[in-house]
Amino acid sequence: MSHLLSFINVVNFKRQISKIRCMEKSKEELDKEILLVAEKIKALRLKAGFTSYETFAFTNDINRVQYYRIEKGQNITLKTLIKVLKIHNLTLQEFFKDLE
Repeated sequence: MSHLLSFINVVNFKRQISKIRCMEKSKEELDKEILLVAEKIKALRLKAGFTSYETFAFTNDINRVQYYRIEKGQNITLKTLIKVLKIHNLTLQEFFKDLE
């Protein structure tokens, strides 16, 4: 009976390790997608003629630190994303349609 319990514990342990690895891979994939969004937002700013994120943020009434974090892929809410896209006259659909 103790061998069976040991075997079950090993199987459960291996399943947990497998789940953790899967979650880490998903996190890495998610981080890559977040960086793609951040890079596209930065590209929109540059295309609009703003070489400085600070000037863009000030001109468009966005907190400077918050906007810095957005371009670095650190923090963004849907509300802020929509606000930034409205500044660039884009909808969510237009923004995400060619993002891959």
